[in-house]
Amino acid sequence: MSELIELLGLFAAALILASLARRVGAPYPVFLALGGALLALLPEAPSFAIPPDLVLALFLAPVLLVAAYGTSIRDLRDNWAPVTSLVVGAVVLTALGVALLLRALVPDMPWAAAIALGAIVAPPDAVSATAVLRPLHPPQRILTILEGESLLNDASALLIYRLAVGAVAAGGFSLGTVAPAFLVGVAGSFVAGPAFGWAVAQLWARIHHVPTSIVVQFVTTFSVWILAEASGLSAVLTMVAYAMTMARLTPDTIPARVRLPTYAVWETTVFAMNILAFIFIGLQLRPILAELAFEERRLYVITGVSVLVAVIVLRILWYMFCNACFRWRERREGFHLPRPMLQASVGGGLVISWSGMRGIVSLATALVLPDGFPYRDLIVFVAFAVVLGTLGIQGFTIKPLLRWIKLHDEDPVGHEVSVARERALHAALATFASDGSALAESIRQELTAHFAGENADEEGDKIRSLRHAHSDIHGGALHAARQAILVMRANDEIGEDAFHQLEVELDWLDMANNSPRS
Repeated sequence: MSELIELLGLFAAALILASLARRVGAPYPVFLALGGALLALLPEAPSFAIPPDLVLALFLAPVLLVAAYGTSIRDLRDNWAPVTSLVVGAVVLTALGVALLLRALVPDMPWAAAIALGAIVAPPDAVSATAVLRPLHPPQRILTILEGESLLNDASALLIYRLAVGAVAAGGFSLGTVAPAFLVGVAGSFVAGPAFGWAVAQLWARIHHVPTSIVVQFVTTFSVWILAEASGLSAVLTMVAYAMTMARLTPDTIPARVRLPTYAVWETTVFAMNILAFIFIGLQLRPILAELAFEERRLYVITGVSVLVAVIVLRILWYMFCNACFRWRERREGFHLPRPMLQASVGGGLVISWSGMRGIVSLATALVLPDGFPYRDLIVFVAFAVVLGTLGIQGFTIKPLLRWIKLHDEDPVGHEVSVARERALHAALATFASDGSALAESIRQELTAHFAGENADEEGDKIRSLRHAHSDIHGGALHAARQAILVMRANDEIGEDAFHQLEVELDWLDMANNSPRS
């Protein structure tokens, strides 16, 4: 029971920190990192442990599923060059650059261990960057590049990481030995992921009971990761391909009453995984710091600060070079894309370069290192120092940077939403166009209020006013209805069963009323 109380206390403290982060406009991982650092310094902190073979599946599978499910394949294709430059170029450069730096600072560290640490700190975490950027409405292209990077760079970093860890275990590394298995694993992941997605989508479509559906989603998600690992595939790439396939197949087969609570559960899960990652890394750091002599602590701090500076500088140098190449190409060949999109610019390059905050992936890969791994304690410490440093430095300064640069686009997502609203409205109205009854007219007004576009002309102003008026009247009526049943329950006119049934009905109506203005 004491362990449960301690864990609940840690969660409560993390929730308070996340709430403070929202109040000051910082990404919540910034405050979680600070909490993990404080936890590492507490002499009486609780002790928890997770088996290393569970760490990656537990922390990364749900995070990757949520990220990949919401990723646009079309937008990734349109921005393949900048995304690839970060996913491949920035990761490889960071891993090698950090390895060279470590060998200079700690000459006795094996190359494989140094490269493993480089791979651990190479992939940025888009949760942190987009948590700050989205409320400021930056150009959509910047968000697309950062989200695409965070989705795919985990795969490239973890592949380097696994090769380095395998080289330590085997006592050496042979490219000729691992290359065939590596290529087969990558290719197989892009076959297995969609195949798993198709099979699981058929299963999900048959389950309409909300709790059962959510449990099955978790079981199948972790099963895909486990099967990919057992088959020698890249679990990350398999999960990405699986989630993208599910995003294409399930919207037409899963009802809204299942989908809406599902989104809430998965969002909560990702939030909880971030909390747990920072808790456990803090608990791992505490005994490391307690056993270090002064000179060792000095070496650890110097190494951590040096690697932190290296990952920030390497990303800036690499992407600004790539950004200059993109701008040169656009000047030479012209900027031709099928959709409105912000062109490459110095300001956009600076924002993307500065959005290199590390997070849950770096923490999870550091936690999974076995106890006998060379310089494991130093690697864990440096990984956390990089996460804490990038979140603290870049997390608090990226918002002022974006405001200073003043980047704007033509709101391509808003334009697409308007076009889709109009198309959806016409399709809906066409289904009962010949019905002239009063009921049909009422439904026409309801649909028009919810789905009409917001054009800038006079007719658009009328429609926009209608939507807002509808929302106000609808919201006021629902509030009155909710107060009425609350009074009835307080007066014992209705019991809990009747009250909660009506409460659910009003909640669904309330969600429908708020959706157009969200």
